Amino acid sequence: MLQRQTMIYTELSPNPNSMKFVLNFELAPEGLTFDYPSLASTVEESKASPLAGDLFQFPFVRRIFIASNFITITKDDETEWEDIVYDIKKFMKIFFEQNNPVFAQKTIDRNTLIIDANDSAVIAKIKSTLDQYVRPAVESDGGAINFASFDEISGQVKVYLQGSCSGCPSSTVTLKDGIERLLKTMVPEVKEVVAEGV
Repeated sequence: MLQRQTMIYTELSPNPNSMKFVLNFELAPEGLTFDYPSLASTVEESKASPLAGDLFQFPFVRRIFIASNFITITKDDETEWEDIVYDIKKFMKIFFEQNNPVFAQKTIDRNTLIIDANDSAVIAKIKSTLDQYVRPAVESDGGAINFASFDEISGQVKVYLQGSCSGCPSSTVTLKDGIERLLKTMVPEVKEVVAEGV
């Protein structure tokens, strides 16, 4: 079996406890993201990941987020990045060069993107705006944003923030000053944007 050439580089994120590890190949199917707030979550049927489970063996790891071609790791407050980045990169390099799977097959089978034909025109426009304008910027910081719900009476949009966005000190400012302002401009029916489950 051919050994996969693995290149990894790191990027800082706005959250000082999160680091983005970018790889030279795809990890997750396009448009899918997986958030692991605990070791127990790495074996849940809908998102089982041997990679995330192994990364939680590092005692300083507090959260793992996997998207297209990157992994965002959130560490504890006590550990310094310069003390651990080399070890994480070395672990990942070995993991991928041994062709270990990122996800259990059941995870891939259960997570195919389905466009909901029942979405109203407003919800379709909200989702489209998030995907086109917001998602690329959030992913560049090692996070993800996903639509949760829209209340047509109050005009409130709820979104899920994942990866480095989860627990980030600047995520509230980004949500209100950036995302909310953009959605209000692009979709006049939107009056407020709030984060769900943060």
